[in-house]
Amino acid sequence: MSGTRTFVGMPAFPEAAADAVRDDRLRANLRHATHTIRDKRARAVAELADWAELREAGRRIKDRTLRHLDTYLVRLEEAVTAAGGTVHWASDAAEANRIVTALVRATGEREVVKVKSMATQEIGLNEALEAEGIAAYETDLAELIVQLGDDRPSHILVPAIHRNRAEIRDIFRDRMAAWGRPAPEDLTDTPAELAEAARLHLREKFLRAKVGISGANFMVAETGTLVVVESEGNGRMCLTLPETLISVVGIEKLVPTWRDLEVFLQTLPRSSTAERMNPYTSMWTGTSDGDGPRTFHLVLLDNGRTDALADEVGRQALRCIRCSACLNVCPVYERAGGHAYGSVYPGPIGAILTPQLRGTASAVDASLPYASSLCGACYEVCPVAIDIPEVLVHLRERVAGQGGKGHRLEKAAVKAATWLLDHPSALAAAERVAGATRRAHPSRPPGAGAWTDSRDLPDVPERSFRDWWKENQA
Repeated sequence: MSGTRTFVGMPAFPEAAADAVRDDRLRANLRHATHTIRDKRARAVAELADWAELREAGRRIKDRTLRHLDTYLVRLEEAVTAAGGTVHWASDAAEANRIVTALVRATGEREVVKVKSMATQEIGLNEALEAEGIAAYETDLAELIVQLGDDRPSHILVPAIHRNRAEIRDIFRDRMAAWGRPAPEDLTDTPAELAEAARLHLREKFLRAKVGISGANFMVAETGTLVVVESEGNGRMCLTLPETLISVVGIEKLVPTWRDLEVFLQTLPRSSTAERMNPYTSMWTGTSDGDGPRTFHLVLLDNGRTDALADEVGRQALRCIRCSACLNVCPVYERAGGHAYGSVYPGPIGAILTPQLRGTASAVDASLPYASSLCGACYEVCPVAIDIPEVLVHLRERVAGQGGKGHRLEKAAVKAATWLLDHPSALAAAERVAGATRRAHPSRPPGAGAWTDSRDLPDVPERSFRDWWKENQA
């Protein structure tokens, strides 16, 4: 009942993207959704005369926090503990899953409701809970659609962006009954009816669940407060009704003070949902008698983040506040979709974050830094000024340094070209030979398929510019 299939074993990005771009319906869904979201965001951001200053403030806050992350994490643990919560440290996905499953088993419950679960998808928590006989129910509307459809998320903000309304209606009709309250038999694809069907289906689970599992958008070190911002109200239900709340949060989600949080509560809503402020902001600090869960556990997740922190160029990916603005302007994402990235983090931010969290040993992870045209649109819209193109080039250098057939050939070709360019007479001879034999050149030479599969090689001129210049320089 996990609802999301594993990303392990997925093909490298070029192969997955080649399949995706042939799906006309997928491309139409993505084009409509991303253009709508980014146009609304542009208007919302334009309303603020000090947007550039807020962006710079967000960058500085995040960089300062990352430089002193050890200090702020200890401060956070002390504050959460003083407020009645319990803090657990998880070095990797396996340890985080062991901690969470043990905490759920200790309650005796066999069901949990979840909200803001991107970090739990990163570690495969649903699958770990399922192996222990525990059913995990996603409560974000888009996550619910993904789970009921036995699908995978394809967008940070709108995980079901690849589905249209008719597809969602069919998923609700076919699958809701197996997970709880069934969809109405006469359900149509109007947004109001789809939302009402989801509301009734989820309300049953909220009122029954004794254990909630969440992520968080931010953690405030000075008070131990966790913050979830959302647009549906499901988060408020998930965070307040269960008796036990377990929050799994990446260590980079920290901000030092409430004053720092103020900056992000302005930039995140406008940059993600194009709202001046998000409809629901839920904050909790430990436990309180008669209000909210009686037991609170915070699982601080590393899972490759300290490795990323050690990279002076790559660490800026940890500034990310998961607004998804970079996805909505990326021409590669718009055509390939999120599934091609083989990670819970798709798009430009996923192309730099995933290889740092998981390494670049696998084919899919090694291919992600190349899943970009380096146009720079992602950097222009990022509310914390992550220079994604810079990190992409940095990671490409790392991947190339690992070797591999393609990179060895490239290195040999560059070495040969360097020698040729350093010897003008040899270059001139090569140009004359190329011109004389140009009609015999194949249109798809061996080893150049990555280029010729989608582009035509330029024709070799009959004579070189060097020879033309000698004849015409007078």
